Amino acid sequence: MNESDYEDAVVNYYERLYAFGYSLTGNQDDASELTQEAFYRLLTRGGMVRDSSKIKSWLFTTLYRVFLSWEQRRALLPHFEISSVENEIPPVTPEQMDVLLDNAVRDCLLELEERYRAPLILFYLNDHSYDEIASILAVPIGTVMSRLSRGKTLLRKRLAGRAIGADANSKITHLKSQLNSASRAL
Repeated sequence: MNESDYEDAVVNYYERLYAFGYSLTGNQDDASELTQEAFYRLLTRGGMVRDSSKIKSWLFTTLYRVFLSWEQRRALLPHFEISSVENEIPPVTPEQMDVLLDNAVRDCLLELEERYRAPLILFYLNDHSYDEIASILAVPIGTVMSRLSRGKTLLRKRLAGRAIGADANSKITHLKSQLNSASRAL
């Protein structure tokens, strides 16, 4: 199909094709989409039409097949307004939110360099003292303290940079306050 045949098809069949799409859908937007899709397919697959006298029937057949595929998809995946099915959506429990937040904290922690991650894990998750951490990591106690401080700062920045949601942000604020409290206790 050459460019001239395509332009002729648009000029000659657009209105009738649109009217057919509208008769199928009863919706102007859907009729426009169907019509555009039929012409798009003509443009991209028009080489399949060897006889230009069959372009009209090819367009109408294509539009109808696209419509049928839409209807099949709608039957399989019906659209519901969220307000109409709100009571059917299971609520997110605090336990599920804690798991999501724990995963976010874990992921942020894993992004930290090992020299900051190890002291944080040993101190906050395994309840080791500064002396124990210094011994485990074979570094001076002052290094442990500075790495904990720097690690908390980096972790706060990573957590703040993540878009976790309003509830998660309050949880993060709580976590930050715990980290701040722990650092003040140092």
